[in-house]
Amino acid sequence: MKKKNQEKQKKSSILRFYPFTKGLRGKFLLAMATLILSSLASYMTPQVIRVTVDSVVNQEPFALPAGLVAWLESMGGREMLRGHIYICALAALAFAAIAGGANYLSRMGLAKACEGTVERLRNQLFRHIQHLPYAWHNSHQTGDIIQRCTQDVELIRVFVNDQLTTVVRTVLSILISLGLMFMMNVQLSLIVLAFIPVVIGYSMIFFVLVGKKFEQADRTDGELTALVQENLTGVRVVRAFGRERFEIDRFCKKNQEFADLWSHLGVILGVDWGIGELFAGLQALVIMVVGVFFVEKGAITEGEFLAFTAYNSMLAWPVAQLGRVLSELSKTSISATRIFEILDAPEEQDCLSPKTPPMDRDIVFDHVSFGYGESGEVLEDVSFTIPAGSTFGILGATGSGKSTLMYLLDRLYELPEGSGKITIGGVDIREMSLEHLRRGIGMVLQEPFLFSKTFRESIADGASRQDLDTVRRYARMAVIDDAIEGFAQGYETPIGERGVTISGGQKQRVAIARMLMQDTPVKVFDDSLSAVDMETDAKIRKSIQENVHGTTILIAHRITTLMNADQILVLDRGRAVQLGTHQELVAQDGIYKRIFEMQKS
Repeated sequence: MKKKNQEKQKKSSILRFYPFTKGLRGKFLLAMATLILSSLASYMTPQVIRVTVDSVVNQEPFALPAGLVAWLESMGGREMLRGHIYICALAALAFAAIAGGANYLSRMGLAKACEGTVERLRNQLFRHIQHLPYAWHNSHQTGDIIQRCTQDVELIRVFVNDQLTTVVRTVLSILISLGLMFMMNVQLSLIVLAFIPVVIGYSMIFFVLVGKKFEQADRTDGELTALVQENLTGVRVVRAFGRERFEIDRFCKKNQEFADLWSHLGVILGVDWGIGELFAGLQALVIMVVGVFFVEKGAITEGEFLAFTAYNSMLAWPVAQLGRVLSELSKTSISATRIFEILDAPEEQDCLSPKTPPMDRDIVFDHVSFGYGESGEVLEDVSFTIPAGSTFGILGATGSGKSTLMYLLDRLYELPEGSGKITIGGVDIREMSLEHLRRGIGMVLQEPFLFSKTFRESIADGASRQDLDTVRRYARMAVIDDAIEGFAQGYETPIGERGVTISGGQKQRVAIARMLMQDTPVKVFDDSLSAVDMETDAKIRKSIQENVHGTTILIAHRITTLMNADQILVLDRGRAVQLGTHQELVAQDGIYKRIFEMQKS
């Protein structure tokens, strides 16, 4: 059942873009209307040629509407047109001008409607990604997400702007051409009609083949983008460990796989388009031979034959293009499915009536247990209280669950029902507004992320005040002011992407200054002093103790970072094994005392 639903969704993915056209549907309708007018006008030119040859040059009666024939007779009829043959040329030129003008209006209207639709799609994609859970981002490669939001969206844009026009033109060509052909000669029209089911049949076969191959190629493209993005992000590691050759080989292997898939896809498309050209040529040849035979027998006039061959040529190309259009439709369907895989992912949800209690209250972890999917429990029955306004330290080995506690507190991961609860001032954080909760908790991670901005912009990022004096005050609290002033442009010095132009310790201190400037009631330092020396560590802690108010949570491996905390929690394999002050923990046998003795020596 699930598989059937997925297939149904995949088939209807393109139709799901309809809501994005709201407010632009008038432009789409106008574009389609002018496209129809353009097609109708372009099909009138062969009729002008037919009438000119049969009824002006030759003696056939005018095969025109009665009103038009009466008007021509009143103007002098056949003799008048013979004497002013340029009128027929002007008539053909007028229809060509109408077709060209209508085509221009159609293209312009469709372009505006298409770009507006795609703009909304991009905005919705980015907005939706911003509200997807942290766990979703951890389970998807950044490069693949970028590929879906750029190349897949671009395929949708190209299809709507170009291929959609081709689809409508193809349908109109088939309907108008066959209608006019049957009016002129039924037997020749049946021969033309016989080719169409064959073309549609083999086109549908290639539609399925191209869809499967393009899906593989598109996913490989996403993996290739992710590999490049990962390599550029980790360029320091690549250089430090001399992994250039390894990374080049890895890229070349994936690139070869990508190239092979597209080469195979190119072969399939080449066969598809080649067969289309073959049938178009065969159809033209058959109509030419049979048509000449019919003219000799008198079954069709010379003018009708000229018009018929013109319509056949106008029909043959769109029908031959049918396979190409279906191939593009197949690729577009896959891209649409990949885009809606993102849009269908559930966003983070607030409760129906979210609460916004004060954040400067006691934080309580009550019998909290948590695990990351199949990796097993990371936290097991952890309980402790962080009194409001206190400094609380957390110590533990790598993988003991220290950071997980803070991820749960900030609701980056949701604590499942029945796995305990976390409260602030007695209110379960699952009942609180996400925005209110996160605005009340400032967090600095061990590996902080800095955007490509200047020092001043990075520190003031998101703060209500952004003047230089305020920025410098918080920079001094984080003991980074002197280092920034040492740069040639001072606070206006640009920081490279992800902060690659500054040291790890400087990056951590800029992140600390940025967080302190938010002035949140709860401040979390998640091993955020690991890259600074002992002296700078002490200066930062002293500055924070003297200037920062509210609840402070320190996560660290250094006991010197934690020893002045009001309380220290010791974690071991996801369990809370010790809790107390530095003096109390040093006085009792356990993990804390062992680590203290090792670090002291």
